[in-house]
Amino acid sequence: MTQAPAPQDLEALAEQLGRVPRGVVSIAARCACGRPAVVRTAPRLDDGTPFPTSFYLTHPAAVKGCSTLEAEHLMEEFNAELAQDPELAAAYARAHEDYLARRAELGQVPEIEGISAGGMPTRVKCLHAVVGHSLAAGPGVNPMGDRALAVLAERGMWDPEHCHC
Repeated sequence: MTQAPAPQDLEALAEQLGRVPRGVVSIAARCACGRPAVVRTAPRLDDGTPFPTSFYLTHPAAVKGCSTLEAEHLMEEFNAELAQDPELAAAYARAHEDYLARRAELGQVPEIEGISAGGMPTRVKCLHAVVGHSLAAGPGVNPMGDRALAVLAERGMWDPEHCHC
């Protein structure tokens, strides 16, 4: 059962995002200190806009770390690995199916049917999205999100086990 976010969660999200959060269903993952790290978002926003990103990374240090890794073209390395490793590609395809199933729990939106996030199921396009999914779903569900989290931790950019607030 999904629990609605507490008022202090919505305040923290607004601070993190620099705007009023939209479509918030719950907090899908938290920093070690308890502040939001990933928000679970409705597949259709209140204004009717389809929103495929069910797991939206909000923690400022995690967002910054993912942006840095994207600027350094880590996705190219990940995409090369996906192309070379059929087992990894199959695991990533399963992550796509998991993402779709979790979003379907919140409702069906025909405009985004079959579309997950982050480039799944065939490529890594957005580290923010795959990291958000990994944090929300837990280790072992999204291999590319898990890999990006490992790089963030190895480089001291962000680690969900330690507060970076």
